[in-house]
Amino acid sequence: MTTTLENPVADKIQAAVLPTIVLDFDSTFTQVEALDILAEQLFSSDPARLTDITAIKDLTDLAMSGEISFAEALQRRVQILKPTKADLEGLVETLKGLVSASVARNKEAFLRHPGKFRIISGGFHDFIAPVVAEYGIRPEHILANRLVFGDDGIAVSVDQGNPLSKDGGKVVALQGWDITGPVVMVGDGWTDFEVYKGGAADRFYAFVENVKREKVVQATHGIEAAQVVVSFDEVLHNEGFEGRYSFPRSRLKVLLLENVHPTAIQAFREEGYDVTTVKGALDEDDLIDAIQGVHILGIRSKTTVTQKVLDAADKLLAVGAFCIGTNQIDLKGCSKKGIAVFNAPYSNTRSVVEMVMGLTVILTRNIYDKSIQMHTGKWDKSATGAHEVRNKTIGIIGYGAIGSQLSILAEAFGMRVIYYDVAEKLTLGNARRYRSLDALLAEVDVLSIHVDGRAENKNLMGAAQFAKMKDGALFINLSRGHVVDIDALAQALKSGKIYGAAVDVFPEEPRTNDDPFVSPLTGIKNLILTPHIGGSTEEAQEAIGEFASERLLNFLNRGDTTFSVNMPNVQLSEVEGRHRFLHIHQNVPGVMAAINNIIAKYNLNILAQHLKTNESLGYVIVDVDRGYSKEALEELKAVTGTLKFRSLT
Repeated sequence: MTTTLENPVADKIQAAVLPTIVLDFDSTFTQVEALDILAEQLFSSDPARLTDITAIKDLTDLAMSGEISFAEALQRRVQILKPTKADLEGLVETLKGLVSASVARNKEAFLRHPGKFRIISGGFHDFIAPVVAEYGIRPEHILANRLVFGDDGIAVSVDQGNPLSKDGGKVVALQGWDITGPVVMVGDGWTDFEVYKGGAADRFYAFVENVKREKVVQATHGIEAAQVVVSFDEVLHNEGFEGRYSFPRSRLKVLLLENVHPTAIQAFREEGYDVTTVKGALDEDDLIDAIQGVHILGIRSKTTVTQKVLDAADKLLAVGAFCIGTNQIDLKGCSKKGIAVFNAPYSNTRSVVEMVMGLTVILTRNIYDKSIQMHTGKWDKSATGAHEVRNKTIGIIGYGAIGSQLSILAEAFGMRVIYYDVAEKLTLGNARRYRSLDALLAEVDVLSIHVDGRAENKNLMGAAQFAKMKDGALFINLSRGHVVDIDALAQALKSGKIYGAAVDVFPEEPRTNDDPFVSPLTGIKNLILTPHIGGSTEEAQEAIGEFASERLLNFLNRGDTTFSVNMPNVQLSEVEGRHRFLHIHQNVPGVMAAINNIIAKYNLNILAQHLKTNESLGYVIVDVDRGYSKEALEELKAVTGTLKFRSLT
């Protein structure tokens, strides 16, 4: 099965006939209206001129929305501003730093296709030309107004002989260009749409990366040759420019569930991705509906990604678990479809460890029950049954990231540390490894579980295991709900075999905060129940948001699979000055040879090439040094065993 990023608009355009793309300057090529910036530079230091800044901006908005004539607005703005040539030089330097983000990141495309990118603007050639020159746009490919300067060097008017100084001037000026082939107009304002409406352009893109003008957006509705774009990436992608087949970020959809931390949401949006958030978890049916057209899915522990969900995921590239565990995700199913899975295995370690130590002290001192008694008006200052944790033995089942850090902190409290793990681990401090779980259970005063969610860990602690523990021991579980037989734990607590316990995770948990919690453990003395908050600190959630989103963004932006739990791990550099192919396939013979044959067929020079495999997947990354044809991409997608294919430039 081959999954590709589709582009129905581009499919209608023959790549061999590249159009000429004509961009507006203000709020399109740059993020701002140049005359507004000039007004701020001229008047901001003079309080008496602040009203002039407002007047300039109001005139700009009225003209761009089509409420007053452009000619009137332009002349009035110049008369208010009265700039000198030195003022314009300062404006140029400012504008160079305010080029639209999606334009700036595609500078190579401008330089690679001289003459194919042009500027038409109601602004002034005097400051536009030096800004766009850095993108290879020559003066003769700029249509703009000209300022008229007085003898004192101050601009006093606009060249009235220039058609751009008048209403409808863009249409007249553009028709004066001798352009062969299709013409595409890209702009944010009404006068830009008039270029298409007046027949001077074959297609129109309403550019809303910087400002969204509703009249212009509404005008594009129902017009096949016009559409709204939030980045210049989309224009290049749709218009089939050689080497620009990276799917536009603004059309890659990210769905984040379960209150993923705002830092992750911000990270995706800053990179230009289309982000949708959902407050709670989604059940299978709701997720199947929501996953349509989604490229990146972010979840926490309560959303389950089943095979049925994966079958419905028509565009899914990766799943991010904004938590430690991934048992809620069908990893084998993801691998079969070439979907990468990432998690955040270390980000909440400190939060969980601190909570375990806090619960250990609270249970050892009977603080929890005494607090409940105080709320009912009972004063019990007895020390009976209250102990220090110093010199007590804590047993840790699972000596991974959390278990090993708990070992260090518990030892700092003066506790003796023993642990059990099925895998060989580096022992920290004075901890001691036990190779028998039964032997460990027999010695502990406090038992804390920190294992993963694999199926074989189900009911790791049951009636038989509790029976092997000391009478009066304490039990803590902040790992996974299914690793403990909670009926057996309830019985051990009621009988006094286990003196006290703290449980943060449960076999069945409410999907949202509004759903009820039901458990056999409720109402039992000296038992602390918490709603799966072991890693729920602001610090941990922010760290998880940063870590998981960074992994997903690295995969999206450069193909990096470092820390993926199911993909071959490949650490990759940024894509700079080259084109990158990412090919995920079934681990079967002959794929690499087929890929290299296609590369040779199309005479592509390889700058770097990587192949990494695991038992089910192969991952090929190829960097080439020049543009490539769509035919090459189609053949790479068609290689036998291909699961996913992407190109990055």
